[in-house]
Amino acid sequence: MSEVLINPQQKAHATDLARQACARVFRDGGAPIDALEAFGIATDAGATDWREAVELIAAALCTQRPEVRLAA
Repeated sequence: MSEVLINPQQKAHATDLARQACARVFRDGGAPIDALEAFGIATDAGATDWREAVELIAAALCTQRPEVRLAA
């Protein structure tokens, strides 16, 4: 399995976004699993704490392919 290379700036930005999203979920009384579900990440991913949730969300943000829209 080949490893995906991620731009360090992209990783830092994704981590910041993931932290903000997790902070909002936490503030609203949610759990790490709730934050993962908000991003469409399978809950069986096993995030037992917020650090793991942030890492999984950031990784998901970095590996998503941007949607390409063509002009009609």
